[in-house]
Amino acid sequence: MRSLITGGRGFVGTWLAEHLRGQGDEVVQIDREVEITDPDALLAAVGDAAPDAVYHLAALSHVGESWDDPLRVLQVNVVGTGAVLAAARACGTDPTVLVTSSAEVYGAVTDPGRLPLTEASATAPLTPYAASKLAAEALCAQAWLGHGQRVVVVRPFNHIGPGQAPNFAVAALAKRIVDAERSGSPSIPVGSLSARRDFTDVRDVVRAYRLLVESGEPGGIYNVCSGRDVSIQEIADRLLALAGSSVSLETDPALVRPVEVPVLRGDPGRLGAATGWRPELALERTLADVLAYWRDARS
Repeated sequence: MRSLITGGRGFVGTWLAEHLRGQGDEVVQIDREVEITDPDALLAAVGDAAPDAVYHLAALSHVGESWDDPLRVLQVNVVGTGAVLAAARACGTDPTVLVTSSAEVYGAVTDPGRLPLTEASATAPLTPYAASKLAAEALCAQAWLGHGQRVVVVRPFNHIGPGQAPNFAVAALAKRIVDAERSGSPSIPVGSLSARRDFTDVRDVVRAYRLLVESGEPGGIYNVCSGRDVSIQEIADRLLALAGSSVSLETDPALVRPVEVPVLRGDPGRLGAATGWRPELALERTLADVLAYWRDARS
């Protein structure tokens, strides 16, 4: 299979490319050298790649930062998705397109009876990022219904692992713990620790993506998640225990988001039924690998 990845040199794109090559795929990665909101450049890049599959990962993906420039987020995440779909239709190889949405589209869940979230659960985006992802999903539905384009949408819940940027919670906590080890600082700043999230190792996530390109239903939407939720407080405690650290956690108001989704937990049943996928890497292994990554980065 010949695969093209937008956002191919980002956190997930790098792991996806490694996994695809391990499966024997030819991989073309495009990133900043091709602006996904430039239709002509994108059309040329996709045409040159002549892919059998397109994995559309490129996006402005930081939820908190989406409040700072919501129009830019819409431009990249919505218009960019439309441009990728159009380029895939025009490239001549009729590739399957996997588009990454987000579990953030479900919004705040205040009723525990709504959990776990399924693909049929109501959507109620709270943030500019979530709104952009739901709008991009509408473009995917139109591409399937209007053009018969083979599009699969994934709603990944929180995915973590070595190499993730420190503007995401788990990577940020690990980096601050390692920095405190180096400096001897007695405390590290944190945002809200009460939020609960469904975490999956990025290496399991990218396995799911390839399986869905092979076996997902065109026009379908799939949660990619573990089916368990864990508080950020527990993540912090586990990281501290793994690090053997006694630093304290001090809330920094600047790190608290304007709106926080309190709980996200998904149901991966549809993904499992379509592909046989299940997460393989335990949370403890992931957290240990994230700590090791930041220790190596700081050595």
